Amino acid sequence: MSTFQLLLLVLAGAIFYLFFKQLFSGNFPKRGVDFEAKRADEQIGGINRPDKTFSTPAVQPTRMEQLLKMADAAIEKEDLQEAEKALQSALILDENSIEALQRSGYVAMQQKKYQEAKEYFEKILSLDESDDMAHASLANALHQLGDEEGAKQHHERAIALDPEYAPHHFNYANTLYDLGCKEEALIEYKKAFALDSELEVAKKMIKELSE
Repeated sequence: MSTFQLLLLVLAGAIFYLFFKQLFSGNFPKRGVDFEAKRADEQIGGINRPDKTFSTPAVQPTRMEQLLKMADAAIEKEDLQEAEKALQSALILDENSIEALQRSGYVAMQQKKYQEAKEYFEKILSLDESDDMAHASLANALHQLGDEEGAKQHHERAIALDPEYAPHHFNYANTLYDLGCKEEALIEYKKAFALDSELEVAKKMIKELSE
């Protein structure tokens, strides 16, 4: 046996020894153990993508979220009929959806369907009486329907719930001005402008009513 053959034999024996040592040690990768997911929504990557061991499934929007997004896009384009269709479908899915009811009330107001708007805002308040925006919106709808006492009550309730929100004071001032209550309107315009100095219309009305 030549020296070269002897060297090959020794090398083969060393490799054989290391192989069996690893095999019986139990340290080799085990299927379903070494690659166990750490979260319920994790998935093991395919064998053709060794660089992508784990992946998390993309979260798909719900049907309600899709319909609200469609309504928002239609409102932005001023396509109120399309917005109304999307919102009607949303309310079929969940008749108590506050988000769908709020948008439906807004669309109805823009279409001058004040009775429908009133019903949407009343529905919101039946679900959450402390919704100040619903009170303010209902006040505007009642004002358009000629229910001035009801309008004033809901304006005041909106202000009581969030006295730091300038638009509540501004909207109440507008209603009071329409009713000829100019002194009271001036007070509310001043409150609105004190809270938000960017309300130029409020500033203009303060000047007009102060002359």
